[in-house]
Amino acid sequence: MKDTPQKNRTIMSVVAIVVGLLMVGVIPFIVQTALERVLTDLTIHIEAGNPAFSSGLTLFDLFYPVWRAIIFVAGIALIVISQAIRRGEEWTYPVAMALLALPAIGGMFMFLPYISWVDGFPIPLIISAIGLSGYWSFIFLRKAETIQKWTLFGALTFIGMLCTHAFTIGIGAQRTMMTRPGHPMYQDFTWWLFNWAGEVNWVAVILLFISIPLLAAGKRKGWWLAVIGTTAILAIDAFTQFFRTKTLDYLYGSLLALGVLLFTVLPYFKKHLIREE
Repeated sequence: MKDTPQKNRTIMSVVAIVVGLLMVGVIPFIVQTALERVLTDLTIHIEAGNPAFSSGLTLFDLFYPVWRAIIFVAGIALIVISQAIRRGEEWTYPVAMALLALPAIGGMFMFLPYISWVDGFPIPLIISAIGLSGYWSFIFLRKAETIQKWTLFGALTFIGMLCTHAFTIGIGAQRTMMTRPGHPMYQDFTWWLFNWAGEVNWVAVILLFISIPLLAAGKRKGWWLAVIGTTAILAIDAFTQFFRTKTLDYLYGSLLALGVLLFTVLPYFKKHLIREE
């Protein structure tokens, strides 16, 4: 960060403050509005003859507020460290990248129900846009070679997208497990496979999210965490897709995983991601 021009560091500091204020003062109300729309339209969807979706009411009522709290605290953190960013303290860059990733990931998760049963403008996309505006700004404002910036942009963007998808896969698995036929027993292999895949995806999300600040700092351990988490998702999603053919969700997860591996494993990109000796 010390190598980054003072002008750029000042802009990054201002971005951290503005995005932080939006995360603290605006996003909580967007989350509540989005949640109420999801619960209302999901109730209609259930009453229309889809009782298997009833568990979604509990899950969304839990996880939307959880993401709101996470994003709120991250916004406070961005405001608090903004002056350290301006001074160019090296530790602030990976920390800020992790904090900015949270609204981008959480907002995209909250958007996905709008694809299935919620009518109207998908306002959670505003949450993602707020996070991504800071996330991408920090990548390109920091001093680095152009190819390094674009490689980091590709890798971290795909990692964030995979985090969102994997977290949502886990939610979908829990929703289905709560209303499965014969609950709490498992009818056959495909049911406990569904549960297995969901929880593997959740574990992998932890590795992927931790990799974001580490890769932003050019750390080799971040590369390893990203590759391990991504490979786990690819292995379980590709396998599950053969048995859960009613949905292409696992195919999409596999494709996102391949995108991450493209920007991390390919030697040309890998050498621009890892900056430590």
